[in-house]
Amino acid sequence: MSEEIRVGHGFDTHRFSDDPDRPLILGGIRFEGTPGLVGHSDGDAVAHAVIDALLSAAGMGDIGVLFPDTDEAWAGADSIGLLADAVARLDDAGWRVVNADCTVVTEQPRIAPHREEMEARLSGAAGAPVAVKGKRAEALGALGRGEGLACWAVALIERQ
Repeated sequence: MSEEIRVGHGFDTHRFSDDPDRPLILGGIRFEGTPGLVGHSDGDAVAHAVIDALLSAAGMGDIGVLFPDTDEAWAGADSIGLLADAVARLDDAGWRVVNADCTVVTEQPRIAPHREEMEARLSGAAGAPVAVKGKRAEALGALGRGEGLACWAVALIERQ
């Protein structure tokens, strides 16, 4: 490992949409039977948290700096593509992703049945291993009432 390594932390949360046609996308995977998330892009809170963790580690701001929700260019954007773009920017700045780890807190949907597919999509975009796990809020607060979900991520990068 290089002499210069950095850790970054990311967080994202979205409420569930009332739009029955809005798909739920998490970790680049479409979940059937669960409302989608409100968001300017596809609302993929998992990919967004990973992006924030990587950008934070590199000292490059956050997702709102690179892909502002005030810019129509990012309306409906595929967040896995945004993650790949962020990783390319890290690469251009001389950083390499070592790994990332995400925790999704939600009552529904269940994350475990989709974990491997999510990890594969996220890892492919990041160019490094990305682990995903799901946790429940145990009926506490807005997350426990199923009003939305939240994701925390941590990432390790090293100088190339």
